[in-house]
Amino acid sequence: MAQKSVSNMLGAISRRSPLVTLGGLLLLSLLLKLCAGDVGDFSPCLNYFYRAWPPKGIQGTPVCQRYENRYHFATLYSRDRRTPLLSAYIYSTPQGKRPKGVWKYEPQLANSKSDGNMVPFPTPPEKVDQNVVESQAVQDDYINSTYTRGHLNPSQHHTHPDDRRSTFTLTNVVPQRAGSNDGPWAKLEDRVSKSLQTYCLGEAHVVTGVIPYEKDRWLKDKGRVAIPEYLWSAYCCRNYSQNLPKSLIDTFPSYAAIGRNDPNSTEEIVPVDPHKKKAILGYDVRPMSLPTLETYLRQRYGAPVSVFHEQCSGS
Repeated sequence: MAQKSVSNMLGAISRRSPLVTLGGLLLLSLLLKLCAGDVGDFSPCLNYFYRAWPPKGIQGTPVCQRYENRYHFATLYSRDRRTPLLSAYIYSTPQGKRPKGVWKYEPQLANSKSDGNMVPFPTPPEKVDQNVVESQAVQDDYINSTYTRGHLNPSQHHTHPDDRRSTFTLTNVVPQRAGSNDGPWAKLEDRVSKSLQTYCLGEAHVVTGVIPYEKDRWLKDKGRVAIPEYLWSAYCCRNYSQNLPKSLIDTFPSYAAIGRNDPNSTEEIVPVDPHKKKAILGYDVRPMSLPTLETYLRQRYGAPVSVFHEQCSGS
């Protein structure tokens, strides 16, 4: 339904009776939101950001990640790189085993008129629509590559099965080395999870993103899916226990970290521990304050970056 038609409908409603104008406004708001879709506007899923305030300073396409007719998290997507720049979600205590990873794609990136629910990739020999292939990463990009599918919003940071299943979309995934994904970065995700479930007494908003290379590098050298040089993550929890152990005093109300995705990167951002096992050598993760993270993001993105509203201050 076109927005002009919706507006005409509201005008007709309001002329009939002022008593139904409020109902008409609510109807218009709902219809306009449906018309706007889930790609290009964070309005339907602002609750996943602290104080409904998306990060500033990083440019991309907003995606409200919808699965089974419900929003589960938000992603800022790079159409040129065919990877997410960041994903934002609300942490909840994980329960049960990791769900089976049925990989999905975002149809509205291929066609703005498509349904907003993420869709499972077709089973071979059925082929993926070419419009989908051109608009985003697909399974073939990762198959037989030297990179894993690295979640920005990890399934193990959620309670509900649908929340966990919704993370298995390639719009929430970047090419990540196994040494990082299965090593120090996995330990970071586990450490954050245990810290939040033990000491965060209210909502914990998490944003996880990437730092691209100064000159893009591509999965399989095909110029389709960009490989990040680093991954970063930060959380904001304003309501937390006042009985924090000494080792965690500096991790509330906010905490941040940057992880290496390339063992050959310089050590200016994240130093390398030469005593690590060979499988994870060079994939170190460096904890840091939120302002320090934003400093590194500003240097690479070339603009001031703010992850949380007023750096996670206020009530």
